[in-house]
Order: sequence, then C-alpha cells, then structure tokens
Amino acid sequence: MEEARANAERLLMHLLGATRAELLRDWREPFPQEEAARWERLVARKAAGEPVQYIAGEQWFYGLAFTVTPAVLIPRPETELLVEAVLEAADACWPPEQAARPGDAPGGAANVPTVADVGTGSGAIAVTLAVQRPRWRVCASDLSADALAVARTNAERHNVASRIAFVQGDLLAPFVGREGTRRACGDERPPAAGLGIDVLVSNPPYIPSGDLPGLQREVRDYEPRLALDGGDDGLTPYRRMIGMLPQLARIPRIVAFELGLGQAPEVAGMLRRFGAWDEIRIVRDYAGIERHVLAVRHSDDGS
Repeated sequence: MEEARANAERLLMHLLGATRAELLRDWREPFPQEEAARWERLVARKAAGEPVQYIAGEQWFYGLAFTVTPAVLIPRPETELLVEAVLEAADACWPPEQAARPGDAPGGAANVPTVADVGTGSGAIAVTLAVQRPRWRVCASDLSADALAVARTNAERHNVASRIAFVQGDLLAPFVGREGTRRACGDERPPAAGLGIDVLVSNPPYIPSGDLPGLQREVRDYEPRLALDGGDDGLTPYRRMIGMLPQLARIPRIVAFELGLGQAPEVAGMLRRFGAWDEIRIVRDYAGIERHVLAVRHSDDGS
C-alpha cells in the first residue's frame, strides 16, 4: 500500500476515536483486545484497496470535517486552492465591507454574489464558501441524487443548510433560463432556472475515459465513475459548460474551474475565445501543476 503508515494511523484514530496527538502520546499503550476483531476488518478493507476516507466516513477540507461516502469524490487538498482563488477574486469584485447586511433596505448596500457550485459532490466547495462568507448566496448542483444527499448532510453539519440551495441536474442545465421570467402553472423547469449566477465554480470530471483503467486502484475501483470520466480527452464538461453560458440569465463575472494535468492551457483558451472576461489566469497546485483556471470580469457591465 502507498502511505501505509499514514493509513494505519488514520484507521487507528477512527477505531479509537483519538486525535493524532493522542495516538502518538499513547503509542506504547497495549492495544485494547476488545477492538481486535474490528481492527482486523478495517485492515482487510484497506488491504482490498478501499480508501481510508470511505472507511472512516470522513475527510477534512479547508479546516472542516466532511462526511464522505462512495457516492462522492473524496475532496483533495489542491481543491482548497480553488476555494482560496474564488474568495480572493470575489472579494475584489464584491468587497466584504460593502456587502449587504441582514435588514438593509433593498439597494441600500452593494449586493453580495450569487455562487453556483456545479458538480458539488460532497459539497466541500459550496459549504466552505458558505462558511467563509456568510452573506453570500450559494447554490449547489449535481447530477447524482446520492451526492446531493451527502452535500446536504455536510451543509447541516456546518450549520449552513439554510443558506445553500441544492438542485439536481447535469452541469448548467438546472440554471438555464432568463432571470425574472414568470413561471406558469405546471412549469417543469428546475427551480433554479433563471438564477443570476455571479460566480460559477466547478470541479467537474476531467479524467480522459481511456485513462480510467490505469488509475490508482483506490480511485478506479471505489470512487464514483460519474465524478471521474471527462469524456474522450477529459474536456467534455468544460466545453459543455462554456457552450451553455449564453443560455444563463447572465454571464458570470467569475468562472473558476479545476482541471487535470496539462488541461489548463486549453481550457483557458476556450474562455479567452468566449471573450467575456478581462483576466484569465492559471493557478498552480502544491506540486506546481497548472490545476485551476480563473476568468474574471472586474467591472459589472450588466451582461
């Protein structure tokens, strides 16, 4: 197993309900024999390749503990950088000190952004943004009903469920429509249709279909294929989302994507050709890989 010691420590912490500091402190203490059978079962699951996060049912992200199940992708540390980039860019467009406060008269202060996290999975991005910016309006979407159930659990866990709207649908389909359009009786459009999105953030599937068999077995055999398969070249979700932007109520001022190895320049080129933003930049992850692309329109031109 890769990172065998780290996995063993994580399993012991889960089994004993201990922190890592407590585990190190008590390292020489006898193992509780009443837990031996359960420990063997945990080790067997890990030996079969099951991710330790699924065994423990939890993964930490941006300082918060998130419930994870095989219905959702396990949040990765590099995605924290996407959250940081969105916070920085949005704070420049909607300064926190000018944000509308509860009880303000309409138009009495600058509006806060409406954020859509597309392909929310565990809800790591949406929940973290709602926790970090309590005045923002956040909507989280996913094609998987099971994933949305996990995301709702995490929103409740961190006391932001009342501030996040959850909608089911494929990529931007739940949001297509014109803002302010009257809904007729029997209208079957998603409830988020016509939502004016200011910030679009997404960590969509980006693994090329042909690369899936060669993935690490913990990923290939256990994480949801729906959250991994990005089509022939891994870029299908990005093409589809960028192609659907004109169908939204307005073009988002900020678009932020996470990508796979070597994909950032091509997606940045797609966004440049769309031509709706002043700045398009690439953010590298902790390993120096071009991992995220941000498109920002610094002034609100009412698009």
